[in-house]
Amino acid sequence: MFRKQFDRTQLRIKSVKERKNKIIIEKDHVPVTQEPCNKSEHFNQVISEVSERIKKARSINAPVMLTFGAHTIKNGMGPTIIRLMEAGWVTHLATNGAAIIHDWEFSFLGQSSEDVRANVSKGEFGIWDETGKYINLALVVGAFEGKGYGESVGSMIENGGLNIPSVGEIENILRSYNETDLEKVAAAADLLYTIRKFNIITGKIKIDFPYKKYCVQAAAYRLGIPFTGHPMIGHDIIYTHPMNHGAAVGRTALRDFLSFAESVNRLSGGVYMSIGSAVMSPMIFEKSLSMSQNLHIQKGKHIDDHYMIIVDLAKSAWDWQKNGEPPPTDPGYYLRYLKTFSRMGGVMRYLSADNRDFLLALYQSLK
Repeated sequence: MFRKQFDRTQLRIKSVKERKNKIIIEKDHVPVTQEPCNKSEHFNQVISEVSERIKKARSINAPVMLTFGAHTIKNGMGPTIIRLMEAGWVTHLATNGAAIIHDWEFSFLGQSSEDVRANVSKGEFGIWDETGKYINLALVVGAFEGKGYGESVGSMIENGGLNIPSVGEIENILRSYNETDLEKVAAAADLLYTIRKFNIITGKIKIDFPYKKYCVQAAAYRLGIPFTGHPMIGHDIIYTHPMNHGAAVGRTALRDFLSFAESVNRLSGGVYMSIGSAVMSPMIFEKSLSMSQNLHIQKGKHIDDHYMIIVDLAKSAWDWQKNGEPPPTDPGYYLRYLKTFSRMGGVMRYLSADNRDFLLALYQSLK
């Protein structure tokens, strides 16, 4: 059945440089030397425990995964996360589409976080040219190059632009499809479609990122550390832009999910940190762990000695460590990020804390 679709080409799209933002990264980032506000005994005990677990994991070359929501980037924690990577404490980072966008905007514009209420009313929320154009183009190019979602954007920032292959090069790939990987052929067709539809000039497209030093995904690409993006269709502002291409999103995001699952597959003796991610982190973790257990069981093994620290602002009256999962009559049962991780075996700790306090205290403890 034919269903009429919204035509994004009819949108009046403004430059992101015209937008008023709430956060200016040079002024609002959190220095790695800042003292955490939380000084409770329980907080310090958990930080000490997590720190020791990370040290032990790295001593046996086990993964230390850091998964976080968009507010971790919006709160200016980029410098701290970068230091954790540079020191070798974190081996895999994962986040959602919004965090990738904020991280990109900080590096490109030095600012991010618009007034949603005001801009929806004006028909402007999320409809910004550079953010939508460059991130979507990076995903189409990255899909062609065999990259994941996070790597596609991170490499664009780190390299200061994108390399667009010539139409002739792409057409040669399409003509020789019998001799070429079909995934590559499909991605080449997507790229050729984008180049022609939007009159993209091939060759090197230079993009300036004057605030790159604050960018987590660029640092991850530079350091060779997996930074995986786990978006959901329609959740992020890049879907308002006409250059958005669902196939490229799917190709790059699937590669990142499988990269994430591979890190979980090696999580025995490792550490998994989930910070301020109520849905994305628990959802991708449970599927990844299930697939990993499937492979381990085939070899007579099982992943049991992983450590999970879950951090969020919400208070939890239920003692997950002592009492296990609450009954469906208890509101705590519906806190997905607690219920899911409590079912994942290993050791789970929940800490109600600000992500700034947690990351600062953890870095300073490890340092």
